[in-house]
Order: sequence, then C-alpha cells, then structure tokens
Amino acid sequence: MCGVIGFTGNEQAAPIVLQGLRKLEYRGYDSAGMASTMNGTLYFKKDAGRIDDIDTRLKLCELPGNTAIAHTRWATHGGVTQENAHPHLDCTKQIAVVHNGIVENYQELRQILRVRGHVFTSETDTEVIPHLIEEYLKEGSTLEAAIRLASQRLKGSYALLVISVHTPGKILAIRKDNPLVIGTGNRGFFATSDILSLQDCQKVVFLDDGELAILD
Repeated sequence: MCGVIGFTGNEQAAPIVLQGLRKLEYRGYDSAGMASTMNGTLYFKKDAGRIDDIDTRLKLCELPGNTAIAHTRWATHGGVTQENAHPHLDCTKQIAVVHNGIVENYQELRQILRVRGHVFTSETDTEVIPHLIEEYLKEGSTLEAAIRLASQRLKGSYALLVISVHTPGKILAIRKDNPLVIGTGNRGFFATSDILSLQDCQKVVFLDDGELAILD
C-alpha cells in the first residue's frame, strides 16, 4: 500500500517530509522518492529500497526549497526499479506527482498521450497523470483547473499531491476513494495519506471525494 506526504511552509521542506515519510514505512513499500521546488526549478530523487538507504545514497534530506512531496511505493504496475518509483514528472520536468491508488485506464490514456508526443520513462499507471496535467496546461488551463480536468479522465482511485514550478510554494491535493488528510500548524501545511505522519498540527481536515485543496 502506497503512502504520500507533502509539506509547504517557512522551513526547508525535505527534512520535514523525510521524517513524515518514515512514519509511513509500516504500510509496506519497496521504493521511495521526493520532489521539491525552488527558484523555478523542480528537483527530485527516487530509488528502490529502504528510505534510510535511499537517503544515504541520494541525500533526500538535502533537496532544496520550502515545498516538497514524497512517496513510498508498493509495486503494482511495473517492477521494483528506480524508474518506476515516484514522483513522476511530465515531459518538461516542471510538474511532479505522487499518487496513492490505481489508474485502471492508464493504458488507454498512455496511448492517447503517446500520439500527442509524450514520452514515458516508466511502466507505471501513475505517469499518465503529470502528462495529462501538462496537456491541459498547454491548452491554457491554470494548474488547479488542469488537475481537475486530468482527474476527471482517471478511472480508478487516487490520492494525488502535485507541485509545479508554475506555482511556487503550493501543493495541490485531490482525492477519490483513497484517504487524504490536510494538517495546518505553525510550521506550515501538510498533506498526507495517513494522519500518523502529521507533525505539530493544530488543525486537521479530511478531504471529501473530489475536493481539491491548495496548500500555500
């Protein structure tokens, strides 16, 4: 079972998100990764293996910026590889997505997107999501609208966290048939699939199906 967590606030996000990610380990996983944004650049690191081992090799905790999302993956579509670990990016490497759930129509969507010139680097169902968002951004949608439109194309279940260089300092979160919790506190804003990973939060909100939250 996958886990997602994100944080945006007034501190470096990566160490905070890494701490929360460790609290999701009990759910079981085979790979993990993190993405952050700073000064118009998207940074990401991911790999197969245990969180602490990945952090030792790749220094997840050193990703820059005050906004980050992360993921623990239990393989469903695609093997246990670095390429199949989350986060997944669009072609421009300006949008990052972590996803808990299953996209049942991903093969159909993948074929449509390939015809439109999109290049995929993994075997996962999740990777269609950032590419769908990219398509709607090209058509002139805002990121919020693009995420809503993309989510309407997905058959299955999802808890999604999205960051983009187009909206610095923001995490967008949306869910369907998978839990997603928002936490607010003095440090900033959290979004996570499991309330146990929240830290120092004074208020907690459970998103309803179809609700889109903007953490800023």
